[in-house]
Amino acid sequence: MRLLSTAAAIAVLGSTAAADYTLHVIHINDLHSRIEPINRFNSTCGAEDDAEGKCFGGVARVKTMFDQIREELAGENVIFVDGGDQFQGSLMYTTYKGAVEAEMMNAIGFDVMAVGNHEFDDGPEALSSFIDTVEFPVVSGNLDVFGSNLLFGKLKNHTILTVGGEQIGIVSALATDTAETSSPGPTVVFEDEIEALTADVAALQAQGVNKIIAVNHVGMNKDLEIAAAVEGLDAVVGGHSHTLFSNTKDGAPSYPTKGGSTPVVQAGAYSKYVGHLTLTFDDDGNVTSAMGDTLVLDASVTPDADIAARVLELAGPIEELKQRVVGETAELIDGDRSVCRAMECPMGNLVATAMLERVKDQGIDVAIQNGGGLRASIDAGEVTMGEVLTVLPFQNTLATFQLSGAGILAALENGVSQIADGAGRFPQVAGMTYAFNASAEPGSRVSDVMVAGAAIDVDAVYGVVSNNYMRSGGDGYSVFASEGMNAYDYGPDLADVVAEFIMENGADAAAIDGRITVVE
Repeated sequence: MRLLSTAAAIAVLGSTAAADYTLHVIHINDLHSRIEPINRFNSTCGAEDDAEGKCFGGVARVKTMFDQIREELAGENVIFVDGGDQFQGSLMYTTYKGAVEAEMMNAIGFDVMAVGNHEFDDGPEALSSFIDTVEFPVVSGNLDVFGSNLLFGKLKNHTILTVGGEQIGIVSALATDTAETSSPGPTVVFEDEIEALTADVAALQAQGVNKIIAVNHVGMNKDLEIAAAVEGLDAVVGGHSHTLFSNTKDGAPSYPTKGGSTPVVQAGAYSKYVGHLTLTFDDDGNVTSAMGDTLVLDASVTPDADIAARVLELAGPIEELKQRVVGETAELIDGDRSVCRAMECPMGNLVATAMLERVKDQGIDVAIQNGGGLRASIDAGEVTMGEVLTVLPFQNTLATFQLSGAGILAALENGVSQIADGAGRFPQVAGMTYAFNASAEPGSRVSDVMVAGAAIDVDAVYGVVSNNYMRSGGDGYSVFASEGMNAYDYGPDLADVVAEFIMENGADAAAIDGRITVVE
């Protein structure tokens, strides 16, 4: 099998120097509760597509790949690590709140895990319960939890793994803006990542540990900064930015990429890839070689039968969840593509309003949602979670960022540039109004843009919420990717946000209120 031969080849290359110590670091990050296989859109893959070989990942495939690597590298030095964010992103998490992730990680056989920001989505309580359940250490070195009666004594600053007679120190840092992107609460205090990691490395070195790896959840750019700044680190295994490092995929950072002289790696997200980093150390603990690549978990990797059966069992109550009533609507909420890709539509108003309501206390002024992300209407009567998921099936997350008024204008022009083609980029909005003339030349169609009742200022900076697909440049919104500032792409699932909004506020926000005007 191609994947097996790749791993085996790396193993052979890494063991050429008999006097050296070779360590294989097998890693994933940002699984985001993708317990079931995923499709090419990173959402749950249907049974029909799975049968046709169109699915990727899922914990049953992760289990298969880990076991294959264990078998191939029998007698070698191997550790299995997770870069954080096991929580949040599918109905498995919504239903079981971390219990399934803990069960699967134990079954797969991890050695250590970094805390991700989404591990705090349900407060320290859910993370505390998770730590109680898993059979491996969970680390995060820049969190002061002295004041937390839930996490103090459970969450480790660092840990030591003994592998092949050698001590491997594991340090970790979590993004310091987690207080804004999740819910750690007031008893968790964040310290500077570089300062905390420097202290933890020194503590390990004082114990005689000379092989130290950071398993972080801070994103690629910060990982590269950390790798260059923290002396004594031998490698950085990352997460948070969902970056695929690869030596075969065009445009991807190479695997590994150096921060200073320290190798940095990451393995995408959502269980689609497993990373395999091979480090060779000399007798003094210096890295003399770092090589490897990410391995795709496609249909050629047969899911582990026992894990697959357990996942199917766990999925049963999720079907019940889809029947859960989240509210009601007196009228049809029209989400038909012929409407939502051409003009203000009820579903667009509902979704955009829900998005803005969720993050308006974070300095966010406007919401922009692509009409193509709205895939169905909701009939009058009871609204079920299944209906919401049918409207929003992509498991997109909220993305927040700052953008100039000129950038917002450019985004709106992009959004109305392909109306004749029924393109999905059409912008449904909240917190703002605009007009457009579809007969004008593309790039000069938008007018009368108002934010909170005032004419938009092209030089001002506004807070924007969109979805992670658009924020990364999807549907032609390149301005979001190139000019968006202080971006955070991994907020709560959009379907959950809309369902919770309906539960709390009903569906009145779907009413047409003139936020988009078509100029003839």
